[in-house]
This record gives sequence, C-alpha cells and structure tokens, in this order.
Amino acid sequence: MPRPPILKPVDYKAIFKSAATYRQWLGKAEDRKNVRKMEKLRKELALEAGVQARLESLTRTVNVLVFAEDWCGDVHRHVPVLEKMASCTKRLKRRYVTREEQPEAFKRFLTNGGEAIPKFVFLNHKFVECGNWGAMPEECKRLISRGKAAGNVAAARERIAGIYASDPNCELTVREVLELLDIATCEVP
Repeated sequence: MPRPPILKPVDYKAIFKSAATYRQWLGKAEDRKNVRKMEKLRKELALEAGVQARLESLTRTVNVLVFAEDWCGDVHRHVPVLEKMASCTKRLKRRYVTREEQPEAFKRFLTNGGEAIPKFVFLNHKFVECGNWGAMPEECKRLISRGKAAGNVAAARERIAGIYASDPNCELTVREVLELLDIATCEVP
C-alpha cells in the first residue's frame, strides 16, 4: 500500500532561534495602539497563586513558537496571557513569527482550514513538538465551528465576546496553556 504524502519536516530549533523576541515583535508592530492594548492587558492580568506556583515549579524548559500579528483581536487577548505566564518562570521561552515569515511551518496549524492566529506551538527542551494552542480557547473554537455550520459566524463571535467579558483574567486560556506546559515538561508518558 502506498504511503500517504506527508509535510516536509520543520526545523523548529532553527525557526525558533531566528524568530523575534516579544519585545522585538512589538517593535515591528503595524499599529502602536495595538501594542498599548496588549501591554495594558499583560500588566493588568492577575494570575492565581496556584498558577504562579505551577509555573515557578516547571522542571524543564518549554519553547513556544508564536505565530502572531498585531492587527488581530485574538492576538490582543491571548499573547498577553502567555507573556504574563512567562513572567513567572525563566523556563518558558517564547519567540514570535508571522504567517508570512514561516508559511511552511504555519500551514500545519490551520484551524478548520483557516489561518487563525495566534497559534502557540509548544516545543519541549529538545524542540520536539508537543502540541499547539489557538487561536482561542476550545469552547470558543467550538462556537465558531457551530457558527460556520449554521451560516452565522457573527452570532458565534457575539457569544464569544460574552465569554471573554465574563473571563477578564483569561482563565480559560491559562488553563489550556497549563495543560500544554504539563505535556511539554513531562518526563514519563
């Protein structure tokens, strides 16, 4: 039986090393207003003590390759969460790229066939891909899928806005990112 076609391997380590730091990425932003919005949220986010403790106790480095562009509303909401979490530990390394900078790598992470961002690609300390997150929490992605199926994505987006409004500390995102950090740092299956 013939083997199905596969995507070309990605050298995540090389991409990560050539990608921008958070500050460099912010410096290349198209709109300073978006930078101010993200920085304001990052500073205002309050992580629970238990979340901070889990982050402080990470035993291995986790590298997160972030596909993001400053014009996107979901980027404005979720990138500050990752950065706030990273402020609690030196073991959470992040680097930023755009879809255009790494199209071959990004096409692996389409959301229902769409190029939704942000996309966080979790790589362990050896740069092995361990999972990905984005462009929004799972509950919200399900709503978008249902909106597409019903022909009313606008109504789904309204419901998501309500979820976001009732979750000012982005706890849905924090919880899902923590799960991926647990996977990327595990020492036994």
